[in-house]
Amino acid sequence: MDYGICNLSIVPLRAEASDVSEMVSQVLYGEHFKILEIRKKWSRIRLAFDSYEGWIDNKQYVTIAETDYLGFEKKELRLSSDLVDFVTTSDNQLFSLCLGSNISAAKYLKHHFEGKLISGILPKEHLIETALLYLNTPYFWGGKTPFGIDCSGFTQMVYKLNGYKLLRDASQQASQGEALSFIEESEPGDLAFFDNEEGKITHVGIIMADNYIIHAHGKVRIDRLDHSGIFNYELRNHTHKLRVIKRII
Repeated sequence: MDYGICNLSIVPLRAEASDVSEMVSQVLYGEHFKILEIRKKWSRIRLAFDSYEGWIDNKQYVTIAETDYLGFEKKELRLSSDLVDFVTTSDNQLFSLCLGSNISAAKYLKHHFEGKLISGILPKEHLIETALLYLNTPYFWGGKTPFGIDCSGFTQMVYKLNGYKLLRDASQQASQGEALSFIEESEPGDLAFFDNEEGKITHVGIIMADNYIIHAHGKVRIDRLDHSGIFNYELRNHTHKLRVIKRII
């Protein structure tokens, strides 16, 4: 088994080994992973954080030893907490990082970081404060950053920045936590899931106080939540049909 770590800011994770293949997620600076298959230009990887799989360009990561991989597994995540920050390389080159980059890897990569960090498990009430950092971020399929994010990337990153693990896709996240029977039982930070006409869960958002929800739909936005689903005041209709509410914490 081979292992790797992302040494760049934001790298696309693709469904197939091609530059024109669908981007299913992103690999952020400092994320480590197992390498499942290596081809001439591409590698199929499994991220350590959420076991998500996809293809990454061989030029966009560096290999690490198994002992280093296991060492990163034991380290507490130390994540960048500003929307944009920077590291300096060993040859004094500067490049940008985004919110949620894993700075635990900086020393290993011989990079220098002087920005703000966040680590450990934070109280549940801090989730909404973190979610608001992404407000108005454009919707971007497969995205995990303040420059573009999808619905489950948004919920995963908000939870990750507070010390909690969520799986990557909305349907996967819906398998976690405890189901609640009514909206009235929910509290800020709980997750609401929504399905399509075929009954497949395709959307997720974070419940706020007073029957509001923050979610990525066109952009990260705040809408009303009721027993039917998400009500968009701009469109004057429901945009998503409520399936289940889950309490993760």
